[in-house]
Amino acid sequence: MVDFKRLDVSEKEEHEDPDSECQSSEFAALYRESLKERPERDKIIEGTVVRVDQETVLVDIGLKSEGFVPVSEFRNAAGELDVKVGDAVRVLMTREDGKRGYVLSKRKADYQSAWEKIGDAGQEGGIIEGVIKAKVNGGYSVDICGVQAFLPASQVDTRPSSNSDRYIGLSSRFKVIKLNQRRDNIVLSRRAVLEEERAAVRDITLANLEEGQIVEGVVKNITDYGAFVDIGGVDALLHVSDMTWGRVGKPSEIFKPGDTVKARILKFDKAKGKISIGVKQIQPDPWVDISSKYEIGSRVKGRVVSLMEYGAFVELEPGVEGLIHISEMSWTKKVRRASDALNAGDEVEVVVLGIDMPNRKISLGLKQIGENPWKQIAEKYSPGTKIEGQIKNMTDFGMFIGIEDGIDGLVHVSDISWTKRIKHPGDAYAKGDTVQAVVLKVDVENERLSLGIKQLEPDPWSVAPSIYTPGTKVKGKVTSLTDFGIFIELQEGIEGLIHVSELSREKIASAKTFAEPGDILEAVVLNCDPKDHRISLSIKAMQAATEKADFEQYLGSQGSATSNFGELLRQEINNKNGN
Repeated sequence: MVDFKRLDVSEKEEHEDPDSECQSSEFAALYRESLKERPERDKIIEGTVVRVDQETVLVDIGLKSEGFVPVSEFRNAAGELDVKVGDAVRVLMTREDGKRGYVLSKRKADYQSAWEKIGDAGQEGGIIEGVIKAKVNGGYSVDICGVQAFLPASQVDTRPSSNSDRYIGLSSRFKVIKLNQRRDNIVLSRRAVLEEERAAVRDITLANLEEGQIVEGVVKNITDYGAFVDIGGVDALLHVSDMTWGRVGKPSEIFKPGDTVKARILKFDKAKGKISIGVKQIQPDPWVDISSKYEIGSRVKGRVVSLMEYGAFVELEPGVEGLIHISEMSWTKKVRRASDALNAGDEVEVVVLGIDMPNRKISLGLKQIGENPWKQIAEKYSPGTKIEGQIKNMTDFGMFIGIEDGIDGLVHVSDISWTKRIKHPGDAYAKGDTVQAVVLKVDVENERLSLGIKQLEPDPWSVAPSIYTPGTKVKGKVTSLTDFGIFIELQEGIEGLIHVSELSREKIASAKTFAEPGDILEAVVLNCDPKDHRISLSIKAMQAATEKADFEQYLGSQGSATSNFGELLRQEINNKNGN
């Protein structure tokens, strides 16, 4: 390489050689030729690697010229040297070094080459290919021929995706929506390209769609309620209920983005562009011959697929499930939740109890696999049988007494005592007490056993009419006072009522002014009703009969008496009763 900087023109002029003018002319021509051979600055040059040193790579760029590139520009992302002698490279001359030659740059050549390609793509609005490299703040970084461009998250796809990482490494076509080389600013849109591509085939697809038609598409997005499927530039909704005849927990358990599916067009609204599709509709409906496959009373096997508080769903075959209600899980145990008796995944044998074809429901029974112990209970504990057991539980309406393991009998609050007014079983007994009772009724169908405690003794009201006949004089202690009358205790558990109108021949506004609790009153029986447990008493009738008897006694002293007190009292009572 000729170094013209070292030539001193003034020295040439001092030569005495007569051919100096000719030499000067040759020198000028040679200098002009050397200028043509010099590489043009900031222009990409093709070269060949001739030597690789520790710090530089020597490149022959032709035209009797060589230059060097920093070795760092040949290292890849992993820091490995990616160059060897003989490699063809594209470089750009940045400056001259008088001692070492030309200083070249591969990185700047790549950068300039990339921008040239981007410019060839049509500037803003043009289409260019690239690779999505990584996520950045607000979107993605895209490699366009070595230049990093920005892809906003909203422009990566036509629909948002919950899995943003799935786009990393994707090669695609992008539309340039903003371009500024001076600021190294390129903004891209993949969504615009996809929408243009979809629009190109959308009209054709819509024109050929019909309800009932079978189509093939690609799952684009998964939601909680279904999946959106691209069926040729048009999105169709595959609802979760139309994915399979069987149970679906989440749509993502069956499909994922990118899956190819075949489906039937269920509904097509051409005006709104809304399409509903179903995958299960292209498969045989397992409910078509369900009645013949699962006869009522037959035993079948299945797997528990779901537990609810009220029961367990059992899969009998794909797409066919039955429900075991908690009331059908045990003959004797009180199952409050299905999880108390079964677990998801359990293999069970059940009995078919009923089939509701219109609503696609099958009722199953677990307890029916074993023998019904209530049939034995009915044979063992006939009405009138005396039993003894412990009080297991109490409610407002009665108390449950344990008879056998898992079998309880109910003593209703009305069957605790013949005579006492018991509002709550706790007023007479405590949980855990051992009591005796009598079997009143065994209801096998409803699994109920009715017991009574008061039935251990005769009903005192059954003999009350013979004791408390109309006209009988009685005495009793006042137990309670009301505005309408006074209750007096005639014997333990039996009370009689003196109505306010029967307290006196004089008008009394309220019975509360006539007596006080604990007072002893005397009256006569007007009526006894054992069915309703009522005894009507009267003080007024007794007083009237007494007055008549006194009057008759007076007349008797004059020789004219015709009746005694008892007869007068019966007459007074008959008048009261309308006889």
